[in-house]
Amino acid sequence: MTTSDRVFFGRTDLQVSRLCQGTAFRHLPRADSPQSLAVLHHCLDQGVNFFDTAQAYGWGGAEEVLGRAIAGRRDEVIICTKVPASLAPTSDGDPGKRVRYTRAHLTDRLEESLHRLRTSYVDLYLLHHRDEGTPPEAIAEVMEDLVQAGKTRYWGVSNHCAAEVEAFLDLAPIAGVEDYYNIAGSHCDETGRSRVEIYEEEMLPLLQRTGLGCLAFSPMDTGLLARPNEPALSALVAAIDQVAADLGTSRAAVCVAWVLHQGITCVLAGAESAAHVDANLQGTRLQLPADALAALDQARRTYRASQQEQRP
Repeated sequence: MTTSDRVFFGRTDLQVSRLCQGTAFRHLPRADSPQSLAVLHHCLDQGVNFFDTAQAYGWGGAEEVLGRAIAGRRDEVIICTKVPASLAPTSDGDPGKRVRYTRAHLTDRLEESLHRLRTSYVDLYLLHHRDEGTPPEAIAEVMEDLVQAGKTRYWGVSNHCAAEVEAFLDLAPIAGVEDYYNIAGSHCDETGRSRVEIYEEEMLPLLQRTGLGCLAFSPMDTGLLARPNEPALSALVAAIDQVAADLGTSRAAVCVAWVLHQGITCVLAGAESAAHVDANLQGTRLQLPADALAALDQARRTYRASQQEQRP
């Protein structure tokens, strides 16, 4: 990968690889482990410069392994970390005490992240969850102060709805969003509606209008596209595999390429091996021809219709 493969994240001056490697590993330790470190080093060797982590991933463990991986190479990478609206759990199974995004919480948690990441600043600091109890004006003021203090270059949000993003945009120049988006969209909100369907109707038009950056996570739909567990999803996977076979590539590459084709800035994937990293990278360079896109869209519409039929 060369610098010509990189794009600006929204309207910022952050030049990022279209593949962002995440640290919310599902099978590898979210900690400073040889396996996790090897994956991150392979990403660096292949030219990936965008890395996503969060305080809640292993409650500091994921940040620690990323900090170790980039030691001596900080100026080569763009780091995104996220602050949760909760405290670390006190025991297994404990979700952690919910807290507000107060000045102390946002500031203290970032200082802890910087220590674990072995850096004096991050490039993106995101609100990991919604906090409906704190006025957006108060949150934006603190986040802007952190930018002015040089602790983060930019800030944004994750897992927020379009209306909440617009509210923040009225207050400050946020950089972008991080959200769930993929070709299947199996996961639904609390009303049973597809999260991807909502995203396409509400968030994508906002992103296009404002030029915000978008980091889309779960191109393989939290692993469901790797191991489909019901007939309708299996049919969608079969269509993806046919496109992959026609193009001489992999299922993962097609899924990554499809997301980027929708106008998304970057794809966030949690590869857990060098081979998975390489497949995802291939997807960032893959141009899907019109007939492939048509086949994928038809298969997607069929799958979405089956989802709607199953809703109560």
